[in-house]
Amino acid sequence: MADVQGRASSSTGVFFNASGERRSEFQACCGEMFAQLALTDSVDAAAAALAKRQVDLLVLDLNGYEQMSELSGVGALIRTHAGAPVLVLCAYEHTAWLPELMAYGQFDYRICPVLNDELQQAVAQALAQPEDSAAFMQQQLLDKEKELRDLLGVQRSLQRALANIDNIDAMAGQICLALCNFPGVRHTSLLHMKERGDLQLVAQESRNHLDLARLLQRRDRLLQSPLRDIFPPLLAVARGEMVLLDAPEKSGNPELAMTLHDRAVHMVLALPLRAEPGSPEMGAICLMFDRHIVFSREQFACFSSLAQFVSFGLGMSELKHRNDELNGQISLMSTIDKLTGASNRRAGEDFLDNEIRRARRYALPLAVLSFEVAAFHSENDLYGSPVGEQTLRAVADIVKERLRTSDLLARMRGDEFMIVATHTGAADAMRLAEKLRAAIADADLPSKAAVNVSLGIAQVGADEGSATVLDRVDAALHRAKRAGRNLIEPA
Repeated sequence: MADVQGRASSSTGVFFNASGERRSEFQACCGEMFAQLALTDSVDAAAAALAKRQVDLLVLDLNGYEQMSELSGVGALIRTHAGAPVLVLCAYEHTAWLPELMAYGQFDYRICPVLNDELQQAVAQALAQPEDSAAFMQQQLLDKEKELRDLLGVQRSLQRALANIDNIDAMAGQICLALCNFPGVRHTSLLHMKERGDLQLVAQESRNHLDLARLLQRRDRLLQSPLRDIFPPLLAVARGEMVLLDAPEKSGNPELAMTLHDRAVHMVLALPLRAEPGSPEMGAICLMFDRHIVFSREQFACFSSLAQFVSFGLGMSELKHRNDELNGQISLMSTIDKLTGASNRRAGEDFLDNEIRRARRYALPLAVLSFEVAAFHSENDLYGSPVGEQTLRAVADIVKERLRTSDLLARMRGDEFMIVATHTGAADAMRLAEKLRAAIADADLPSKAAVNVSLGIAQVGADEGSATVLDRVDAALHRAKRAGRNLIEPA
């Protein structure tokens, strides 16, 4: 350290921050490390200082600025000082600026608040010159190659995880598991925005026994957590931008910092999830590290791409579930009679075909009942169509309430219905028919006149097809109607 400071004593530096207090603090902390130190309060002044002399270190202190637009010239300063050391000091809540500034050139950074010892060490490291430049460059290339291999491995694991879009919870778990493959990651989590702004913890992978639900004291409605304004993943969703916490104590919450340190967490990175730029946040992914890492531009870019992959997977999964729901509704609409809620004729005949095959395969009894609501057309004429429709709907409800879940009621035409009664022989079918006939006759229906039904029943023969049994049960129904209605006739 002394050797480094000895070399630094002949160094020239430029410090930029608009606040006189910040400039004075840097002078008091690191001024003796420079032979010449220009303290500038504007981008123009910093640019003039860089143009006047060869500068060994440019320190850009972004504290005090709330919008990146206020620092439009900072990127130009980084580009002007290309190739020479640049140290950026950035507030915790504005760490999303770091990847944007890296587009202008390479620099080292520290996240504020920074203790004096940490700042002095960062300045000394930036000013230090390697003894063997060739070996230093070779090591940098090797480190960069390993970094890219690690990123590629995580990317491949994540792509495999995103294949399971049928089950969003299982996919989220696989995503967290894939992200844990990055070196130093000890805990990963995925937070997903549900309906009405309900942010939920849907998955986590822990290598350090940390339970994020216990830490946040909840699994859902996370944006109502007291840690909303300080914990990186919650802050990432609330602000809609990346958040990097390079030391738990910088969160400003001693209890949170102690909990994370107890689980060997030294750094937290959180990235928001959104379907496309500018769209609402879908949630966030969070990675907790057991070491301090100064990320490169490539690493920031890769993490951003990973967040886009996860957003795409969540979006596809949500879209598939919505499509499945719509298809289910369409399928239901295509098989249900709109007026009565019973199955329609096509669905009823398909169900009968399937049950005949099943009864034949397992030697099970199967019965079919057919009934017609008596004098229904005359009631329509007398009371009007709305009353007649209400009556028909009420009769269907009475029948459905008295059937088992394995049975089916289908409206075949007009006021005629079919019942497929599974595991039912002729005797049981007769008892069911009598129960339905009595229930309808005694019911308080919307029509003013008494409503009754005629029923025909048939047990499906061992080698009988649906067409044959329907003909037999229809013939039985017609006999019941000719005999005076409100009767039951076996086929």
